[in-house]
Formats: sequence, C-alpha cells, structure tokens
Amino acid sequence: MPYRRLGRSGLQVSLLSLGSWVTFHNQVDASGVREMMAAARDAGVNFFDNAEVYANGESETLMGQVMGQLGWNRLDYIVSSKFFWGLDRGTPDAPRINGRDTLNRKYLLQAVDGSLKRLKLDFIDLIFCHRADPHTPVEETVWAMHHVIEQGKALYWGTSEWSADEIRAAWEVAERHHLHKPVMEQPQYHLFHRKRVEQEYARLYADIGLGLTTWSPLASGLLTGKYRAGVPAGSRGAIQSLSFLREGLLDARKNAAVGELDAVAQDLGCSVAQLALAWVARNPRVSTVILGASRLAQLQENLGALAVLPKLSTEVVQRIEAITAGLAE
Repeated sequence: MPYRRLGRSGLQVSLLSLGSWVTFHNQVDASGVREMMAAARDAGVNFFDNAEVYANGESETLMGQVMGQLGWNRLDYIVSSKFFWGLDRGTPDAPRINGRDTLNRKYLLQAVDGSLKRLKLDFIDLIFCHRADPHTPVEETVWAMHHVIEQGKALYWGTSEWSADEIRAAWEVAERHHLHKPVMEQPQYHLFHRKRVEQEYARLYADIGLGLTTWSPLASGLLTGKYRAGVPAGSRGAIQSLSFLREGLLDARKNAAVGELDAVAQDLGCSVAQLALAWVARNPRVSTVILGASRLAQLQENLGALAVLPKLSTEVVQRIEAITAGLAE
C-alpha cells in the first residue's frame, strides 16, 4: 500500500481508504463492517472516512463499535467525520434551527462532541465542513474549527465540496489571525467529474498546499459497468433514498463509454472498476481515494486497483481520455 502526505501536512494516508457513506448500517451490518474494516487494515489501509449525517449517526456508531472490537493501536489508523447537515432529530412541530444546514460555532462544537461519543474516540483525526454555509461568516467557522483543534478534539480540519474561492477565503482568515488552516478538501473525483479537481483547484495545490481525500471514484457504481443494462436489484441505484442518482447512473452516453473502457481493462487484465480507481489514484494531487463497498469481495476487488496503477502507461491513458472526451463535468 503506497502512502501519501495529506497536502502539506506531515500526516501520511494510505492511497486507498475506506468510506462508510451509503453502506454502513444501510447495506452492511456490524459483522460485515468488521470484516471489511479488518480486511482493509490488513491490506494497509489506515484511513476510514465517516460523517455525522451518514445513516443519521448510525454509521459513526457502527464504526466506533467495530474499532473498539478490533483493538487497533490508535497511532495506526486515521478517522474522519464531516459536519453541516446535522442529525435528523427534530420534528415538524419543533424543527432544528441551529443544528441543521449550518457551520455556526454552536452547531460545530456540539456536533464534534456528538461524533466523538458515537465513534468512541478521544479525538478525531480529520474533521471536514461538509458543505459551505453562505449564511454564517467564514470567520466564525474558521475560529470554531481552530477552537476544536486547540481543545484537542481534532487534529486537522478541511472542507468538502467547497469552491476554490471559499477555500481560499477560509485559508486567508486563518493566515491573518494565525489560526489552524484548512489542510484538505474532499471533492467528488472520477472520470466523468474532473473539472473541479483538475482546473478549479489548480492554483490551490501550490499556493496553500491543499490535499485531497476524493470520494465517489466509481461515480456511485456507474464505472463498474453494472448499470449498462438498467438498475440491478440491491445496487446503490435501487435504494429509494438515493433515487436522485438514477438519471446519472442510466446515462446512455456514459454507459456506452464504460463499455469501451471495459475493452481497455480487459487488455490490462483487470476490471473496469479497477481501471477507473487506478486512474484516480495516478493523479499526484490526490492524497487518498475513498473506496465504498457493500461486501468483502467488492472491497478486495477495489483494492486490486493498486496492481493496475503501474500499467497506466501514456498510451493507456490516451485511450482512456479518447473514450471519455466530452463526458466529464
């Protein structure tokens, strides 16, 4: 397992990591989570990604339970959580006012405490502002994240799906007041979603040392080829709460491109999923590629992308670019 520094920090994260969005609690029970986390750690994975909102807090609870059972040395693994949407614990008659869709100081400080309890940790290694909040001054959010780190409840902070201008604004506030700066961003990045990582953030890598923990490397499963004949039962696209993904998963042009990528993968002796994962990992700006899996066999196949990485020659990459030209956002 290769390891890369998280941006300009000294923290080293495994090139492939394991995330819990959609899968933990929703698709995978405690025994399945334990099996996959143990297998990932055995393969050298040291970063496990989570968020307060995943399964409405149950994903963190499950991960905390499993980490306690596995008994790993705390120095050997990295855990993250993300904050913005809050937990769905209000009612129509008494909706959450300061605990939903916000990055204000009150919400952030209480949300971190809640995640610590669910994860059963003394501190969270990485905390992210899950989306930007146009209604809270960025100074308030930066000071709150700085305070969390100063309290020893987190080690590094960053953003997820923020624009380049929003990230730079937060960084400049921290620089001006000598506060802990945002170290990393968690953007979506795959063959069909590239412009933010490759173009919009281009100046941030050198200017502020931004690191990336990228999500959805397989475009929610589109890049596995499983949606070329429709939505299979038991897949992510079949989950009612994720129905918003279906239109994209059934995109005819992209599925046709996946069919052509399959031919490239066959020439390399790998699956199209492994090819797509290796393509993301080859970008030196990516600190870690977050994998998602609903069963052990799927995780093991995805980890096999490491063997494909050295096979991505200039010629192979050019074939991939030709197939996906005009399809990337």
